[in-house]
Amino acid sequence: MSKVKVVTPSGKGGKDVELPAEFFGVKVNIPLIHQVVVGQEAAARQGTHATKTRGEVRGGGRKPYRQKGTGRARQGSLRAPQYAGGGTVHGPVPRSYVQRTPKKMKAAALRGALSDRSSHGRVSVVSRFVEGEEPSTSAALTVLRAAVGETGARLSRSVLVVVNDGDQLTRKSLRNAVGVRVLATGQLNTYDVLASDYVVFTHAALSEFTGQEPPADDAPAKDDAAKAKPAARATAGDAEAKAAPAKDGDAGDAPAKDAPAKDASAKGASAKAKPAAKDAPAEDAPATDEGGKAAGGKAADAKDAPAKGASAKAKPAVKDKSAAGAEEEQQ
Repeated sequence: MSKVKVVTPSGKGGKDVELPAEFFGVKVNIPLIHQVVVGQEAAARQGTHATKTRGEVRGGGRKPYRQKGTGRARQGSLRAPQYAGGGTVHGPVPRSYVQRTPKKMKAAALRGALSDRSSHGRVSVVSRFVEGEEPSTSAALTVLRAAVGETGARLSRSVLVVVNDGDQLTRKSLRNAVGVRVLATGQLNTYDVLASDYVVFTHAALSEFTGQEPPADDAPAKDDAAKAKPAARATAGDAEAKAAPAKDGDAGDAPAKDAPAKDASAKGASAKAKPAAKDAPAEDAPATDEGGKAAGGKAADAKDAPAKGASAKAKPAVKDKSAAGAEEEQQ
């Protein structure tokens, strides 16, 4: 694992950054790189080339001269391939030149190309190219020359700059620079690495490409956002906690909770009172003698009240007396 020093816009040397060996220290497989590059270049071909055969060329419908008697070879059309303006034999036709290259082969070739540049000391890391929020080509070129070790006003060698997807400031600053090609980490490929003498990563792009932790410059913003979210949640929770006692302490809710108990006691009392009400008429029922008349017109106790069976037995006795009186009158 090799280390490179991070170049800053101020010109002062930054901290060292490690280049992972799995990306910048693998064995270079030249046949594999060649196959991947050939496939990449073949896929870039349009394949729209086309020529006309003798049947597609305009003209040639009349036989140029008679079949025999001229001493010349027989001909049937002036648009034959041997004539000027004639058709083309076995010419190119529209086709696709795309070659199927597995993803693992592409990734291995890219790692080999980066390892080759790293072994020759042609991989650099820059913290950022421009200070501030406005694009500046001159400031970006100054940092780029310091990263690749150039002292002249113009770059003498081609440079590939790799940025992260959201770094529009660096893209706008270097898009018109001569000899500089800017790519995102997702667009990094073997051909562009081999076509450039130097490869310069921004610190954020290197972290994104290798899967390392982002630089410290971007960490505070993310940490602040992460801290802000729990604070917002805490305030929301406090608001709910404050609102909850107010809902439970409403005057309308307390009687509702106590009401069922009171109603239950009232229902129980009424349930107990109903049998007493049924028994009351039995106690207040007037006592009757054998003839069924009230004794003194006053209410008697339930114990002294005659039972239904006794009254039933008394009625036949009255009927027997009336029957005896009738027989005496007849006699």
